[in-house]
Amino acid sequence: MSRPNPPRWLRWTLAGVAAALFCLMFGITTARADLSLGPHEATYAVTADDQIVADLGPLGTVVTDSPLPLTLGVRITVHEIPTDLSAVDAASFDALAGDLDGYLQFFDTPQRTVRTVAWALAWDALRGAAAAAVVLVGVAFGLRALLGVARRRELARTFASRTWEITAAGLVVVLVAATATASAGPEERAALPASPVFAGTALEGARITGRLAGVIDTYSSQLVETYQANEVFYAGAREKLLAAWDARIAEQEAAQGEEGPTASGSPEEPDYVTFLLVSDLHCNTGMTPLIRDLADRLAPDVMLNAGDTTINGTSVESVCVDSFASAVPDGVPFVVSDGNHDSRLTTATELANRQIVLDGEIVEVEGVRILGDRDPLETRIGGGTVVAREETPEQAGERLRDVACEAAGEAGLGGFTEEDRVDLLMIHQPAVGDAALESGCVPFQISGHMHTRIGPDVVGYGVRYVNASTGGATKGNTSVGPLRDTSEMTVLRFDPERRQFVDWQLVEVTPEGEAAVSERQAIPPAVPLPDEVPGDVPGDVPDAGPSPSSSASGN
Repeated sequence: MSRPNPPRWLRWTLAGVAAALFCLMFGITTARADLSLGPHEATYAVTADDQIVADLGPLGTVVTDSPLPLTLGVRITVHEIPTDLSAVDAASFDALAGDLDGYLQFFDTPQRTVRTVAWALAWDALRGAAAAAVVLVGVAFGLRALLGVARRRELARTFASRTWEITAAGLVVVLVAATATASAGPEERAALPASPVFAGTALEGARITGRLAGVIDTYSSQLVETYQANEVFYAGAREKLLAAWDARIAEQEAAQGEEGPTASGSPEEPDYVTFLLVSDLHCNTGMTPLIRDLADRLAPDVMLNAGDTTINGTSVESVCVDSFASAVPDGVPFVVSDGNHDSRLTTATELANRQIVLDGEIVEVEGVRILGDRDPLETRIGGGTVVAREETPEQAGERLRDVACEAAGEAGLGGFTEEDRVDLLMIHQPAVGDAALESGCVPFQISGHMHTRIGPDVVGYGVRYVNASTGGATKGNTSVGPLRDTSEMTVLRFDPERRQFVDWQLVEVTPEGEAAVSERQAIPPAVPLPDEVPGDVPGDVPDAGPSPSSSASGN
């Protein structure tokens, strides 16, 4: 007795499921992403060998078990290690040791790096699966047209009677293919001894292969020691920071209570817009938890970054931008003015993190009108500082002045009031804002770049404040690992009724791991505007002394 053919809907369902599985398997097993590993650019590719393998070329590999399902793994190929390296001498080892800071950034935020890699591979897998589906559909329609109606019916009758055999054969092919793609069996993996340098870390149990495994062990030992010292330093600094903040808040609440209740019977803070300002982070991701802790305690309305988030503006440093973005509370706008150590790649990563990157136009954030732009200069380690745009810092300052004065509504045609002006100018190098402050079109400016705090000082008809390095970077140097200099963050408050910044408060973390939070200090009043229009301001503009230089500085 012959077996009845399955119904047509079942045959099409099985065919559709098989095609979808094929496309998905193709997309997953061919997924690739060009990202970074520590200080190096690297390619991540999905494999089927149940391992995470970091291929360091002639230096060997670092192998650990994969947490991915279905025996999937990832192979990481580092691009910047010379393929002709055949020996390791003191000079080459010193060069490797110079990368410790870069690897430290990677180990500071491994979960952020893993998340970035996972999303990149997932999106590439979906694109690959979609491309395979398009090709498969195209081939199916092509064959349909070539076969003709009569031949298709004949084949349909033949395949219908063998539906279950074809399904079973397909499953066998998938299983055989998955098994064949595994590059190492359990015996081979078990034969590799676990490296002792990773004991007590997230990579515990990882194995190092290759003829230079001993050198890598030594190098990794230095990395782990530095990483552990870094963890101890910032853990202690976090405790001190939170204690200092809580103590200051208690003092402020006590002082507010002594001032007496309002008409409603309880003391109330004015309805100010609160800003948390950072600058010159220079990839010191060790500060990320401290920024996050302060932001959680403060609950700012807006966070500001006055530039130099990275060291060299490379794609590798996207992990730094991602790390700092994770410190911003959900729903809080993060406004950035990129510095001379940042790049268009930095900007792209910031935009991907939904940050507001200033580009020469006025943006309104929480009712505050903010103007700014990326730095006109570009500094690269080993390459010096050059003009990266078609304008000098002076020309950039004049352009921003013109935008601010145009926003005032009557520039060159009549007078304007303080209520017409931009509320805040944020530009990385302080002196780029000179023209705008002296025009009377900008009442308040914040900047970074100098790696030292300046002000707030009256400049022209406005006030300027320069934030020191939040990354604890000294002049001409960065700080990855324990701080080299005092890290500073600033809390600013803005009165939306009077449309002016009213006070500032300094938050510091020292290289010794101590923390301090200052009292709120009033921002000095700006010089009243004259009756003349901005373009006709007399030459006796108030002088606040020499302003910070906007020369080709590498800060």
